[in-house]
Amino acid sequence: MRAPFVALVLLSLLVTAPHPTTSSPMTMAVVNARVWTGDAARPWADAIAVSGDTIAAVGSSAEIRKMAGGARLIDAHGAMLVPGFIDAHVHFLDGGFALSSVQLRDAKTPAEFVRRIKAYAATLPKGAWVLGGDWDHTLWGGELPRRDWIDSVTPDHPVWVGRLDGHMGLANSAALRAAGVTRATAEVDGGTIVRDAHGEPTGVLKDNAMGLVTKAIPDAPPEVEDRALDAAMTYVAERGVTSVDHMGTWHDLAVFERARTAGRMKTRISAAVPLATWERLRDTIAARGRGDDWLHIGGLKGFVDGSLGSHTAAMLAPFTDAPKDSGLLVNTPEDLYKWTSGADKAGLQVICHAIGDRAIRLQLDIYQRVEREDGPRDRRFRIEHAQHVAPSDIPRFAQLGVIASMQPYHAIDDGRWAEAVIGHERSKTTYAFRSFLDAGTHLAFGSDWDVAPPTPIEGIYAAVTRRTLDGKHPDGWIPEQKITVEEALRAYTTGAAYASFDEKRKGSLSKGKLADFVIIDRDLTKIPPEQIRDAQVEMTVVGGRVVYSRLPD
Repeated sequence: MRAPFVALVLLSLLVTAPHPTTSSPMTMAVVNARVWTGDAARPWADAIAVSGDTIAAVGSSAEIRKMAGGARLIDAHGAMLVPGFIDAHVHFLDGGFALSSVQLRDAKTPAEFVRRIKAYAATLPKGAWVLGGDWDHTLWGGELPRRDWIDSVTPDHPVWVGRLDGHMGLANSAALRAAGVTRATAEVDGGTIVRDAHGEPTGVLKDNAMGLVTKAIPDAPPEVEDRALDAAMTYVAERGVTSVDHMGTWHDLAVFERARTAGRMKTRISAAVPLATWERLRDTIAARGRGDDWLHIGGLKGFVDGSLGSHTAAMLAPFTDAPKDSGLLVNTPEDLYKWTSGADKAGLQVICHAIGDRAIRLQLDIYQRVEREDGPRDRRFRIEHAQHVAPSDIPRFAQLGVIASMQPYHAIDDGRWAEAVIGHERSKTTYAFRSFLDAGTHLAFGSDWDVAPPTPIEGIYAAVTRRTLDGKHPDGWIPEQKITVEEALRAYTTGAAYASFDEKRKGSLSKGKLADFVIIDRDLTKIPPEQIRDAQVEMTVVGGRVVYSRLPD
């Protein structure tokens, strides 16, 4: 960590801070709204009042008008007001950097892929790396890109552009030279160097092998990192996101600390660091605490497998389209158990990426073993993505208290091609939102940005309709896994807050909670499901402060 963990206040002090009373001066009031509170004691209201950074009251417009005094009064004119959306899984700095990187997500042909890289490289100084990308080879038939596609158009620039799932990338020859990757380079455990018929690297590297190239990429200057974070916070505010669970590194945490110290935060961040570094996190918390309402720590992110699109998800049976391949494990079961056990004994939260059914079962087994060894406590183990789960493992999530942290946009994206990879039968419990909820599982929704867009309204649309992006499933892909609008809202608010131990301070709207909320131009519960994605965020408020608005003053 390059910067000291300064300016963080112990979370316990914030939780026990006194809440404002109705006699406290109001600073903002919203009336004539359709308020979905997320609070079981009062699910609906039509107005809220704010004092400073805290909700002072939730009630009727008449009640709130009487309290408002000289507060800023906002007439919502019947628009919907919901708790601030919490994106339970992002790569926040990557998202910020991606906003200004080469854009390849919708490149539909190899020629377009090459053209965009050529045009972007022309804007950079000689020697600068071309990064970002988020390409999707399924859009042009499934052929993986190769370095010879782009070498001639990037003679002066190393190139490292990732697939949209983040589990493989393409390097040009200059990048491979910078990384020292040749035909003599040994394979990497938990990864793949894709080679041609002569044994030469094609430029595509998967999962752990990606580190061969990424370690050769120079760090961005601090001021560039700061701009990326500011861009990310602005971008998600425009989409109604008030809090994120960031899956990253200690270096990322240092960037967030700079922003917190400088008072630049407008998105609340719960920052997870690598699972293998649990001892460092234990010692950091012992010395400095867990942070405050703007930036806090306590989570550890681990990886079990890769992704379905890269054929690196660990499956119990081979892929339908590759009968000799059943994916891979990014880390060994022994290491995953050792890290999980150590972190749990230190009172830390374990958050593990597991996509394939074999990976999910493996990590559930580890969670179960650790719980038996360490005894009962409120640990809130998480499985990130939980995409392709064996039917017999669905009830185990609730039985073990494991949170299913899922990203509904992936369902309407991957649903275009997933059945070709795993077949229809296994697809029945892919992105199994309905099955998880029916089993009593805690469900938290997020985006996986920059892998997918950080757009909760679009995520709600995906969970409710399951209409794939190609328009080929108008009634929904695996429609029995649809959920309701309110269930999806809960997964983006109260469910996501629970996933980061924050449900006492945010995720719902009631007196004493943080004044984080979003105004949407229409009531998502009253419109046809297919129209949900057309809804617009009108205003985003974090801690009683407007961080985005398109409403007239």
